[in-house]
Amino acid sequence: MKILISDPLAEEGIKILKEEKEFSVDIKTGLTSEELSKIIGDYEALIVRSATKVTKEVIKNAENLKVIGRAGVGLDNVDLESATQKGIVVMNTPSGNTISAAEHTLSLILALSRNISRADASVKKGEWQRSKFMGVELYDKTLGVIGLGRIGTEVAKRAISFGMKVIAYDPFVTLEFAQGLGIRLTELSELLETSDYISIHTPLTDQTLHMISKKEFSSMKKGVRIINCARGGIIDENALIEALKEKRVSGCALDVFEKEPPGNTELLKFDNVVLTPHLGASTEEAQVSVAIEIAESVRDCLLGKGIRNAANFPCVEPEVYKILSPYINLVEKMGQLSAQLIEGRIEEVKILYSGEIVTKFPTEPLTSSCIRGLLSPILKETVNFVNALALAKERGIRLQEIKTTKEEEFVTLITLDIRSDKEERRVEGTLFAKDLARIVKIDSFYVEAIPFGYMVVTQNWDRPGIIGNLGTILGKNNINIAGMTFGRESEGGRAITVLNVDSSVPSSVLEEIKGCPHILSVKLIKL
Repeated sequence: MKILISDPLAEEGIKILKEEKEFSVDIKTGLTSEELSKIIGDYEALIVRSATKVTKEVIKNAENLKVIGRAGVGLDNVDLESATQKGIVVMNTPSGNTISAAEHTLSLILALSRNISRADASVKKGEWQRSKFMGVELYDKTLGVIGLGRIGTEVAKRAISFGMKVIAYDPFVTLEFAQGLGIRLTELSELLETSDYISIHTPLTDQTLHMISKKEFSSMKKGVRIINCARGGIIDENALIEALKEKRVSGCALDVFEKEPPGNTELLKFDNVVLTPHLGASTEEAQVSVAIEIAESVRDCLLGKGIRNAANFPCVEPEVYKILSPYINLVEKMGQLSAQLIEGRIEEVKILYSGEIVTKFPTEPLTSSCIRGLLSPILKETVNFVNALALAKERGIRLQEIKTTKEEEFVTLITLDIRSDKEERRVEGTLFAKDLARIVKIDSFYVEAIPFGYMVVTQNWDRPGIIGNLGTILGKNNINIAGMTFGRESEGGRAITVLNVDSSVPSSVLEEIKGCPHILSVKLIKL
């Protein structure tokens, strides 16, 4: 079997593959997508880092490809949908750079606090200006961590060892989990208002894009210091520049940028800004770790020894996967929908499988897919079919799986009940015509919603004119309605409206909808 390595990979990983007599390993770096398309048909496996672009065209020509391995976390450079449609397993290494990224974050916090980069430049110019570089201690300061995943948790542990008080915002972490680490969970608003330092550790998603912008900076404690080693785009850089000018932010340290390289950004002009070129995972140990991890995963996949860290496939036989695939897609969408509907920190998840599916198929892959969908809006590529259940357990989320052969309203029905520290939500789904996913109930409302793309979900009183108002507002903002469904508890009572739309809906439009008479709530969902 032929393996192509198209980006630089640590020798330790290459050695693992070359030791297998069944493998022939080629190393060809610097290929364009067009060049890769011409040769990919000869290979059973492809290993990349971030430089290689595995496009739809590349995958179209990958006639023999069984697995794509990404030595790193992000999968932005791989067309995951095309790979899945072609039956190609896509793997990544979600934990290989955890310690390196955490240590780099602490390095930036210290550099920012003690003016290390400025002082170093000054001494190298022959100066000796001690008073100019007066710093601050970390001891007894409050660090606000946004995102308490693996990296955020390691940063918090290290900050505590410095005597810092750590608070955190993460809607997918339970109070018990955080308390066990000596961390106090807060709402984002409190974190912004009380933190002396704020460190960001979330993936870049539609929900986290510009989550720190003008409004958030205006509510921060004056003199706060900001650190971002996660993803560019989570911080609105224009808003950050304004906050620096207004001296609301006394300094920031960035390893990631909205555009990389950042070019001639105004951030370069500030003395109290520390910038590094996306070095979070750039340690010898991290590069060796991800190389070994991806090499072992690709090796085992090709040799039929199991699938690890698959982003698009559960661990089932290919024949079973083909049959289960529509259900896997359904429950993942149910998880994504529920995660975006519910308010508060998720504490408990209950999945009920009813009817024919219980007697014919294993439900374990479905449960993994559901939890993957539930966690993916916040964890993105770091959660996959293999580690989803473990990540939920790590975060203190209790999971219960129930099976019954009793048929409800449908031959097969899957019910997802989620409880947070604020509320409970229910989503029920099934398949129409064997492979058409449908949401048939949201809480107590019967609907027939297609779980796909952008959805606008409103709760409202059942009054005349609701649909007309929604259509008018979306229409004047050039947002096309692709489908709609309604449900109500009783005539004139509480009701739900679910709209499939062809594009995203700006927050200003959502606020306009929310301001309409009889509208109780409105949410934009992306599946």
